[in-house]
Amino acid sequence: MQAPSELSLLSLLTSASIPVQIVMLVLLAISILSWTYIFSKHMALKRANEQTRRFEDDFWAGGDLSVLQQAVSTRRAEHGALARVFDAGMTEFLKARRNETSPDAILDGPRRAMRAAYQREMDSLESRLNFLATAGSVSPYIGLLGTVWGIMHAFIGLSSMQQATLAAVAPGIAEALIATAIGLFAAIPAVIAYNRYTNEIDRLSIRFDSFVDEFLNILQRQVR
Repeated sequence: MQAPSELSLLSLLTSASIPVQIVMLVLLAISILSWTYIFSKHMALKRANEQTRRFEDDFWAGGDLSVLQQAVSTRRAEHGALARVFDAGMTEFLKARRNETSPDAILDGPRRAMRAAYQREMDSLESRLNFLATAGSVSPYIGLLGTVWGIMHAFIGLSSMQQATLAAVAPGIAEALIATAIGLFAAIPAVIAYNRYTNEIDRLSIRFDSFVDEFLNILQRQVR
């Protein structure tokens, strides 16, 4: 049994009250932005993982670190985040070795430079994740606001009728429930993407952190 045409999705959206339509437009904008950030972050993390793997292969191949540092410094964007952390540490190490004599003083500069570069790269990878978290937590409540308003509007209209019927109140309730559905549609992908990308960034963070410690050990052996 087909629903009557007056209860079709399109007619409900176009005939909804102005506040409910505003809520729907806000949720639509949030959903579009969320999906834009989801796809862009997916590509960014995929590229970061590939660049990290390639750099780790080059680093542990056993070549001259100075040669690797020169290759990285000329094409920083192509080599990725971990390579930039390495470049910051190696650059400071070469400067400190010319100016310092104490092993601890020589290693202090690279350590601080790599930690600062590491934090910058993590901030870059985590950019826009806050929006996904906010969209995931706020969208259902925005949809609920539209639902409450729609139901309230429907019952206010019903109070002016002499004979209350289900057909009279159904359109208002239906448009209200659509607001909730749109809110969930905006929230669920954002929450899933946020959790997944946070996990991927945490794994990259562990790899970066381990690399910094291992690279400092290598530099320590070179100054002693």
